[in-house]
Amino acid sequence: MIRRLASRLAQAVVTLLLASLVIFLGVRALPGDPALAAAGEEADPATLATVRAQLGLDQPLVVQYLRFLGRTVTGDLGTSTRTGEPVSDAILSALPVTLQLSVLALLVAVAVGIVAGVLAARYRGRWPEWLASVFSLAALSVPVFWLGLLAVLYLAVGLGAFPASGYVSPLTDPLRALHHLILPAVIVGLPTAAVVLRQTRASMLGALDSDFVRTARATGLSENRVVWTVALRNSLVVLTTIVGLQLGTLIAGAAVTERIFGLPGLGKLTLDSVFSRDYPVVQAVVLVVTAAYVVINLLVDVLYSVVDPRIRVAGAAA
Repeated sequence: MIRRLASRLAQAVVTLLLASLVIFLGVRALPGDPALAAAGEEADPATLATVRAQLGLDQPLVVQYLRFLGRTVTGDLGTSTRTGEPVSDAILSALPVTLQLSVLALLVAVAVGIVAGVLAARYRGRWPEWLASVFSLAALSVPVFWLGLLAVLYLAVGLGAFPASGYVSPLTDPLRALHHLILPAVIVGLPTAAVVLRQTRASMLGALDSDFVRTARATGLSENRVVWTVALRNSLVVLTTIVGLQLGTLIAGAAVTERIFGLPGLGKLTLDSVFSRDYPVVQAVVLVVTAAYVVINLLVDVLYSVVDPRIRVAGAAA
């Protein structure tokens, strides 16, 4: 178990190093001049040269990357060229909003996806399975931004059932915070719910046809207990993978929804920074999201051993 965890940790470190290099080069390939954005459109060449030297843009790319990597390791993500404030402050301010939205969206997706997937597997060939298939196809096909606009237009503005925009901290008013976040969380979580539904249904279909489920039925257990306890527990390994990966996807993909609902999260911060050519913020946000994705994958590997003891045995034997 320890050897397996150490191996996964080493892979995570290498992945982060490679990701930092790709992010650094990708940001440098974006159009525009960050020195011009910082100095202003009317800046003369001497001023531009001074600003470029202050930002370290006059150094070779290798030197810039090594300095970027060294600052990142120490927790210094740079300074915003737009506001002049530390990038870490902007991220720490926006990150809780994105995490709240992503976690709430994941809870919605897991609740809807698992229940619908189990019902679709239990009543295969009947109307619950057909209804679940239509829902999953629609949730994966309809663009999230279009659903978000329709939700704002009809549910928020038309019916007044939800706020059209804005954010309230749960530390200030938990109920109002939930009221502001529930609609965007449902919109963000629908595609993930469809993915969880399909994987749950596929896993449950295999489990319900297995020998251990037939044995459980033969012992006199009720069908509900066989389905929701015996068969579903056997499907948790696959679901753990899907849910873990989808959380990283939700964090990375909330940008459009945050923009539509006016939520001051990482997505809105990234889009604003791209439009203003604030490249230190862009590369820092992308790096933080990538690190979150890698850490979530690492946690999923650890959860494997908790959900399925056979993995612990295999790891010990290796």
